[in-house]
Amino acid sequence: MLSKNQIKLITSLQQKKFRDQHQLFVAEGNKLVSDLVEAKTEVEFLIYTKEWKESNSIYNKTKISNRIETDATQIKKISSLKTPSTVVAVFKIPSQLINETIIQDSLSLVLDDVQDPGNLGTIIRIADWFGIKHIFCSRNTVDLYNSKVIQATMGAISNVNIIYTDLEELILKYKTPDFPVYGTFLEGEIIYNCQLQKKGFIIMGNEGKGVSETIQKLVTNKLYIPDFPNGQATSESLNVSVAASIICSEFRRQEF
Repeated sequence: MLSKNQIKLITSLQQKKFRDQHQLFVAEGNKLVSDLVEAKTEVEFLIYTKEWKESNSIYNKTKISNRIETDATQIKKISSLKTPSTVVAVFKIPSQLINETIIQDSLSLVLDDVQDPGNLGTIIRIADWFGIKHIFCSRNTVDLYNSKVIQATMGAISNVNIIYTDLEELILKYKTPDFPVYGTFLEGEIIYNCQLQKKGFIIMGNEGKGVSETIQKLVTNKLYIPDFPNGQATSESLNVSVAASIICSEFRRQEF
């Protein structure tokens, strides 16, 4: 069974300062936990019910030393979900490696103060789907290891490198005439009329404010996702994760 100290530690990880302090994060649910374990994310604790153990092969596939069998009542104490799962895992936060060769020759997403956990998690899934290996986040972007972000990634977090950094310094480091910096703007060129490159940065802005002025100045290619039909009143803007999906899809479509 879980000890009081273990319960205290795991519940504390719902706060960023304790995730940073202990370098740990929590994942819940069979698919998410299984994907992270199979991606060789290091496990600190694996907590599960007897029913989960008996019905999931992941238990026998992995060498996890700290395995704790418990019941639904105790799992409820450590869960952040309204309907707790039958398995919870505490993982060590992995080091994120930047492969500069891959960055220089491929597309990366750059998130400028994205605040909603669901949006970040969905964008990570989008990046994984479209084969984008790096996402760079401003330091004010929502924390990657927020439980809502982790749940929204549905395991894609194990396939994409997410790095928090100074975006201006990042863009200036890589920006060249041969390495475009894309962003979406109302005054941009319709994306479906553009010849898009296979490498560069794709900037996605804050949900309410868009791309910050500092980063706007560094954008070399302004794109516009048109509404339909032209001239008809529509929603003011697209959700940032929806926009990211459309943009990534068009970049990849042009490669077929």
